Amino acid sequence: MKFRSEIVAMAKAILLALLRVLMIIIFAGWIALWLLKPTNLWTRKWKGAEDSARHTVFGYYGLNFAVFTFPPIALTIIGLVYLDLVTKEPPRSRPARTATVGFSNPVVVNSFVGILSSLEILAVFLFFLFLAWTYYARISNDFKKLMPVKSLKLDLWQIKYLRVATRFGLLAEVCLALLLLPVLRGLAIFQLIGIQFEASVRYHILLGTSMIFFSTIHGASTLFIWGVSRHIQDEIWRWQKKGRIYLAGEIALVTGLVIWITSLPQIRRRRFEIFYYTHHLYIVFLIFFLFHAGDRHFYMVFSGVFLFGLDKLLRILQSRPQSCILSARIYLIPSKAIELTLPKDPGLKYTPTSVIYMKISSISKFQWHPFSITSSSNIDDHTMSVVVKCNEGWTSSLYDMIQAELDSDTGAMNCIPVSIEGPYGPASLDFLRHDRLLLIAGGAGITPFLSIIKEIASISSSRYRFATQVQLIYVVKKSQDVCLLNSVSSQLLNQSSTQLSLNLKVYVTQEESSNATVIGLVNNFSLARTVNFSTACSNYAVHGLDSSILMAAMVALSSIKFLVSLIFFNRIFVPTEMKSPASQKMVVPSENKASKEKTPSSVVDLLLLASFIVALACNTFVAIILRWKRLKKDIPAASPKQGYKATELVGSGEARSTVEEHEIHFGGRPDFQDILSKFPNETGGSDIGVLVCGPESMKETVASLCQLKSQGLNIGAKGNKPYFIFHSLNFTL
Repeated sequence: MKFRSEIVAMAKAILLALLRVLMIIIFAGWIALWLLKPTNLWTRKWKGAEDSARHTVFGYYGLNFAVFTFPPIALTIIGLVYLDLVTKEPPRSRPARTATVGFSNPVVVNSFVGILSSLEILAVFLFFLFLAWTYYARISNDFKKLMPVKSLKLDLWQIKYLRVATRFGLLAEVCLALLLLPVLRGLAIFQLIGIQFEASVRYHILLGTSMIFFSTIHGASTLFIWGVSRHIQDEIWRWQKKGRIYLAGEIALVTGLVIWITSLPQIRRRRFEIFYYTHHLYIVFLIFFLFHAGDRHFYMVFSGVFLFGLDKLLRILQSRPQSCILSARIYLIPSKAIELTLPKDPGLKYTPTSVIYMKISSISKFQWHPFSITSSSNIDDHTMSVVVKCNEGWTSSLYDMIQAELDSDTGAMNCIPVSIEGPYGPASLDFLRHDRLLLIAGGAGITPFLSIIKEIASISSSRYRFATQVQLIYVVKKSQDVCLLNSVSSQLLNQSSTQLSLNLKVYVTQEESSNATVIGLVNNFSLARTVNFSTACSNYAVHGLDSSILMAAMVALSSIKFLVSLIFFNRIFVPTEMKSPASQKMVVPSENKASKEKTPSSVVDLLLLASFIVALACNTFVAIILRWKRLKKDIPAASPKQGYKATELVGSGEARSTVEEHEIHFGGRPDFQDILSKFPNETGGSDIGVLVCGPESMKETVASLCQLKSQGLNIGAKGNKPYFIFHSLNFTL
């Protein structure tokens, strides 16, 4: 048996290596394609390839899809298979530190750009270098063969400026090709390089801002040339039968500007509903971009649109049928914090720091809100928990609704249906495999660390090689906020029963000094009212995402369905494209040109759109059948019952000797430089993982200190130099 398992492990390792090589080849080929596209060599060769493909069953559209659209889709399919093969079980031995770890540590830290590693700086530099190369190659070729615009009587400088404006539109097209890839969730290809959805959103923002910048220059400059040539009234309302449709471009630009303006931090943070609803105008933007740019240009950006549409569809199906809230715990101290418990299928496993998206139809039928899971799937087989800090808007409505249930005179509690997407979490737990861990949390940023503490405490460290020496720095404004530590009170009190050695230091910044202890505060603020809701409205548990293999199969089938539909529609509505080469030679050139003019470009664009809708519809049908069979096979975890309410003191207990190690400080912020300097001496170990979650200013301060230490400055320990590896976490609460 041992020999057989070794053979299986070796075969799996070889397969993973082959998949990695294949992904590298596809990615390198896709990048090379983008680099060659602006050159004259590519233009000549590609025109001949399109002419040859035009007379085959695939047509030029099939060639464009295979060359420009399919590589990222193929990368996603192979990546999903790879992630499925990568074992979820942590290795028995901690991997050695590699050279790439140093590249992931902070290099640039400031309030404007945030925290950037050397890998991120290199990627951004190469991206903008590629944009510069694309623009230079295009504009230099244009200036060598300037052609006057037939419908406009322009001077030479106006013709040149119009070409400059046009090429800025191509830069926007490059940004659009990558824009939707960072916001994929279930089909997140960024997981292949260890970047989670919450962290990759920053790249979406960068790409979106760049796209709007280039698009605005493109549109404004074109309008300027129309104005100075006194043709703006004629051109601005044109919906051409062939070529680029100007009116569609104007609508796309205005829509993009509305989306970008309402996503600015000043609006997104204060008026989230406006940001949320206007962001759905991306459908209008993409449709009119298709009409403006044409199908050939749209195939360049279609891979992101295709994967995003499929990802959105799978997420909608996963959130059905609705589950329900099992219980809610409201802490009585006025911190407006609620702990929600949801039913979970026993087979659903998730990693620490995972996130779910929740929608409660009784509050809003359209709004989804993310929350960090605070429970561990190794401890809780049938339930999962999230903590909600109720401030305003949607969360305030949730608090009022649960508070009304507690204050009601009726004995039975109502059932609260809830739709769940996720959990979404890291594919591996490498960020926990250090000699020692230093966790730094600010306010509501404690929530991801709750699941980390529970995960480490529940696992035998001798087998999984997680850090057993953990220090948690928790910074709060008021002492009442320590109620969020309630769910890990057992780990704080009973450390002798686990391998985990947890040292807690609480810093209360807006209160004067007190004789209170950490455990005393946790117990004092643990008084809570709990309501157990009825589950009569839904007895379905949260099942989580489909397997990666199944999602890879759905992506592959959708690609095939799209291509078949595209060929079918073009055979019916664009019959001239299927003439054989011999018959084409017999046609007079003027007649051939006239036959092509019979099919407006907007019709060809609509055929592409219709093929995409058909592919999604077929995939929806298959996904519904598979999910129905899965739900029919599984036994519901939540059985219908009546709810009740109670007041309880949660997590109280007697402090043991280990509790004396915990500290609490009042009236000031922590000195992170002092903490980082003393931590290696207090715990030992040279490989130290520093995980930070909280306000951006806190992340930037700690990242700067880790940056200095990684450069050899301000060394905090004698002898072996401690190596600090920085990890920035995002909390959703």
